[in-house]
Amino acid sequence: MLMLRVMTWISLRLGRRAGRVVLHLIAGYFLLFAPASRRASSDYLWRALGRAPRWRDLYRHFFTFAATIHDRVYLVNRRFELFDFEVHGEDTLRRLLAGGKGLFLIGAHLGSFEAIRALGRRDTDLRVAMVMHQDNAQKLNAMLTAINPEAVQDIIGLGHVDSMLKLRERLDEGFAVGMLADRTLGDDSLHQVQILGANANLPSGPFRMAALLRRPLVFMTGLYLGGNRYAIHFDPLADFSTVAPDQRAAAVEAAIACYAALLDHYCRTAPYNWFNFFDFWQPAAVATPPE
Repeated sequence: MLMLRVMTWISLRLGRRAGRVVLHLIAGYFLLFAPASRRASSDYLWRALGRAPRWRDLYRHFFTFAATIHDRVYLVNRRFELFDFEVHGEDTLRRLLAGGKGLFLIGAHLGSFEAIRALGRRDTDLRVAMVMHQDNAQKLNAMLTAINPEAVQDIIGLGHVDSMLKLRERLDEGFAVGMLADRTLGDDSLHQVQILGANANLPSGPFRMAALLRRPLVFMTGLYLGGNRYAIHFDPLADFSTVAPDQRAAAVEAAIACYAALLDHYCRTAPYNWFNFFDFWQPAAVATPPE
């Protein structure tokens, strides 16, 4: 937290260009002194690029991750004028929200979710909340408070007795509720898919949650394009509001398959935006179909 506050001070006082100088040191450090992350980056980039990654590919991968974290300082502090956002699929998103029943935005550790939430802060009629496990919610709140103590964050922590009630309330108020669905904490059923030509196991819980609450499900990603540019994409995945209970399992399975296909597509489109620096394709002990 101390380093985060120092970095925030440097960035806000000296400007984005000065703050980004430090990012090269961070990327170089991970490239030289983080062998596990380096191996995971190399394995992923081989799949995404279709060739053996070079050292500059690994460096660019780490730098892209550092850049999105650094830009979070400005986005949380509402410095939107520093960035050039191109938004794809916003009309579809707003059409689905027009009914007033809310929807789920489901993403991955791909690009910047903070860039997506920036739309909600810039356009007050687009209200975005985030749902995550309680431990992660506490860590994220602490980090965002260190960046800007006055920033109001709408984060719903799972694991409380009233978590689902709060989640349903946000949806009924017309919120877009965001979740990340490319990692599991080990207590969720898994579904095997193909991503970048190899088997991967995704948690089915986020998809089952959307099906249980009978809401539309939209894929989201905020891809960093270099410099100050981001491309935000919204792609419809499923509309569980019209799915009968006996068809729910098949609809969940189809939504997971579509989600995996979009991950594959955007990883190939913007390969340096993948921020799972571990052995993502390691076989899971048990993979079960969605219920």
